[in-house]
Amino acid sequence: MFKRIIIIGFLLISLNQVFAQDRTINVVVIGAHPDDCDLDAGGTAILFAKMGHRVLFVSATNGDAGHFNKGGVVLAKIRKEEAEEAGKRFGVTYKVLDNHDGLLIPDLKLRLELIKLIREWNADVVIGHRPYDYHPDHRNTAIAIQDAAYLVIVPNIAPETPALKKNPVFLYTEDRFQQPNPFRPDIIVDISEVFEQKVYALSAHQSQFFEWLPWTSGQLESVPKTESDRRKWLAEKRKGSISTEMKAGLIKWYGEKGNQVKHAEAFEICEYGSQPSDEEIRRLFPMLGEE
Repeated sequence: MFKRIIIIGFLLISLNQVFAQDRTINVVVIGAHPDDCDLDAGGTAILFAKMGHRVLFVSATNGDAGHFNKGGVVLAKIRKEEAEEAGKRFGVTYKVLDNHDGLLIPDLKLRLELIKLIREWNADVVIGHRPYDYHPDHRNTAIAIQDAAYLVIVPNIAPETPALKKNPVFLYTEDRFQQPNPFRPDIIVDISEVFEQKVYALSAHQSQFFEWLPWTSGQLESVPKTESDRRKWLAEKRKGSISTEMKAGLIKWYGEKGNQVKHAEAFEICEYGSQPSDEEIRRLFPMLGEE
């Protein structure tokens, strides 16, 4: 009898572990333009997708202003097609909202739209810009996300879409801006093993990475002609660097392996939304591994 109890106990523990591992994590990444999510959280999204979790990329605008000799409906169509292709390469669902690039404001329409999308995806984690940024679309997307952060659990707001039972964890993506507060890397994800796939996915945004952005920086003539050379060029441009603060965070989450990380993405915990413990962060970001 005693042996049976022990066996049953072990089985229950094993089943609980299986259920915990099998629980799907739902992630929503929201950017202002159809390439922002990709740049800021693309490697992390790939890791989530490879582990069987669900990731939704949302672009708050259609990107119809981001080019030097194309624009309007024509450019919006190009950018939507590029985003859809990038989504396939990342392994995520990509949704582009039909708001004009460069003209975004954090109005009630946008707030309700984001609330509905976050609820429909049953989000556990929501990732987006900080409200300190050179681009007004980035700032205003961040404000709209913050405005949605509490309201996603309020049943009488947008009642046609059932409210979430638990507030998601809201995270900011990394940026270089120092005022009024510099970015704080609370969660750092090692994306070294998927960095090449991230670059491959980014390269789907041809109008941006090989045309518009090089044009804005006066480097259009330096863009390589062949696809393989373009990816190498893009990888060099987007490899980033690991700061002292990020290195410390990598060691916290990965132990001594953190010293060998070449490419990483960092996130700051927003004061709005759920405030996760380290244990909860490890559950929501299973790629961080065991303690």
